[in-house]
Amino acid sequence: MFCNQCEESSKGTGCVVRGVCGKRPEIAALQDVLLHGVKGLSLYAHEGRRVGVVEPAVNSFTCEALFTTGTNVNFDAERFQQLIHKCREHMVYLKEKVRAAGGNVNFADAAGNWQPLPDLAGLVRQGEEMGHITAATLDPDIRSLQQIVVYGIKGVAAYAHHARLLGQEDDAVYAYIHEGLAALANRDLTLDDWLQLALKCGEVNLRVMELLDAGNTSHFGHPVPITVPLGHKKGKCILVSGHDLEDLYNLLRQTEDKGIYVYTHGEMLPAHGYPELKKFSHLYGHFGTAWQNQQKEFAQFPGPILMTTNCIQEPQESYRDRIFTTGPVGWPGTTWVRNGEFGPVIEKALLTPGFLEDEDRGSVMVGFARNAVLGVADKVIEAVRAGDIRHFFLVAGCDGSKPGRNYYTEFVEKVPQNAVVLTLACGKFRFFDKKLGDIGGIPRLLDIGQCNDAYSAVQIAVALGNAFNCGVNDLPLSMVLSWYEQKAVSILLTLLYLGIKNIRLGPSLPAFITPNVLDILVKTFGIKPITTPDQDLADILG
Repeated sequence: MFCNQCEESSKGTGCVVRGVCGKRPEIAALQDVLLHGVKGLSLYAHEGRRVGVVEPAVNSFTCEALFTTGTNVNFDAERFQQLIHKCREHMVYLKEKVRAAGGNVNFADAAGNWQPLPDLAGLVRQGEEMGHITAATLDPDIRSLQQIVVYGIKGVAAYAHHARLLGQEDDAVYAYIHEGLAALANRDLTLDDWLQLALKCGEVNLRVMELLDAGNTSHFGHPVPITVPLGHKKGKCILVSGHDLEDLYNLLRQTEDKGIYVYTHGEMLPAHGYPELKKFSHLYGHFGTAWQNQQKEFAQFPGPILMTTNCIQEPQESYRDRIFTTGPVGWPGTTWVRNGEFGPVIEKALLTPGFLEDEDRGSVMVGFARNAVLGVADKVIEAVRAGDIRHFFLVAGCDGSKPGRNYYTEFVEKVPQNAVVLTLACGKFRFFDKKLGDIGGIPRLLDIGQCNDAYSAVQIAVALGNAFNCGVNDLPLSMVLSWYEQKAVSILLTLLYLGIKNIRLGPSLPAFITPNVLDILVKTFGIKPITTPDQDLADILG
C-alpha cells in the first residue's frame, strides 16, 4: 500500500505497511481500485458533457465513491466491493450513452477499459497491482500537483454529497470533479496546467461550500449565539458525531418523547446554534474534547454513538457494537443505518444504561456564523477604529493526535488581550473551552462553526474589507491553520484561489508537496509553516 493523503502520513512521506489511521493494506488496495474506476468513469462523464450527456446518477455516485476513500471514512471491505462493481455498471452504461451521442469512447488510458475482478480477493490483488491513482513514473512536481488536485477533489466531493442531501446541487461542481480526474490521463499537461486545475478546485470548493451553507441555513435557519453545556443529564443518551445536520435533525424528531437525551460530539457542536435544531429540548449538550481523547471518550459514553462522517480513527472493539454509521461511513462490526431510519439506534439507547447522574462540566458558546458576526459589525468596526481590537486571528482547521498540535492551544493562550480569535472546524477543540473574555461585549473567541463554515469566515473577511475599503490581505487578520485530511486541502485551495496570502500552516506540511511545488506556493502565496507560538506572534504583530 501507499497512502500519503493525511497529515499523519508515516515518517512524513507515506504509509506503506498499515495506515497510521488504522487502515489495513487490503482496504487501501480496494480504495485504489475504486479510485481508478472513478477515474475511468470520469473520462466518459467529461466527454459526455461535451456531447450533451449528463447523468445525475453518475454525479451522485462519483461524490459518494470519492467520499468513501477519504481519511477515516470507510474501512469496510464489503462496502468497497459493492461500490467498485457499481462503478463498473455506471461506466458501461455511460460509455454507451456517450457513444450513441457521437462522443469519443476510445481512450488510451487503461482506466477507460477498466474491468474489476469479480471476487474480493481478486480485487485486493488488482488494487495492489494498480497502486496509487497518480503514476510514480511522472515528474515528481507534476505528480505532487496531481495529488493536490485529487485530494482537493475528495474534499469537494464530501461537501457536495452533504449539499445534495439537502437539495443543493450545481452541475458545474460535478463537471469539475470529472474534468480534474479525467485530466490524470493526459500526460501532456504542464506544471502550470496542474496549478491552474488546483486553483480551479479551490474555486469550485467555494461554490460547493456556498451550496452546503444554503442547504443548512434554508433547512435549519441561520445560527445564533448560544451557550452549550459540556456536562450531561441523568438518563438514556445518544452521541452524534460528524457533520450531517440532516441526520441529527431526523434523529431528534424520532427520539422526541422517548426519554433520550441527544449529545453532540466533534464537528456537531455548532448544531446547537441552528434554530430548527435547538428547539428540541432533548438536544442537551456537547460531549468530548480533542482528537487524542476520542477513543477514551467513546469507550466511556454509556449509550450508542452515531457517526455521520470521518471524525474518528477505526473504533476500538470495546465499543464497536455501539457504533452506528450513515451514508458513505463504515467500519467492520458497526451497524449501517439507511434512509434516515434510526430505530436501531433508539433501541440500543433504551437498552444501554445511560448517565446515572447529572454532571456539570462548564459550558462554551457557539453560533457566531456570518449573520451573527455581521449583525454586530458596527461594534466590531468601531472597536477596531478605536484601537480596542488590534488584530483578528483565524485559528482553524483539523485536529489530530500529534503532540505538535499543542501549538494551537498555546498560540490562542498567548494571543494579546486586544485581539479576537475566530475559529472553526475540529481543530478548535484544542482550545474551545478557554475563557478569553470579551472586548466591549464582543467575545474574544468566536466559534464560526464546522469546517465547511469556512464559507462564513470568508464572507466575514470580505465584509470587513469592504467596511475598511481594503482587500482581505490588508486587514489586521492572520490565518493560522491546522490540516489533517482532504476537506482541509480543498479549503486551503479555496483560500489560495481567493488570493489570500501569508497563511501559516501546520503542524507539518503535506507529504505530497515537493520542495519545488512548495517554493511555488511560498513565492506566489506566502504560505509559511508554523514555527513556535512566540515567534509567529512576534512576526505577525511586529
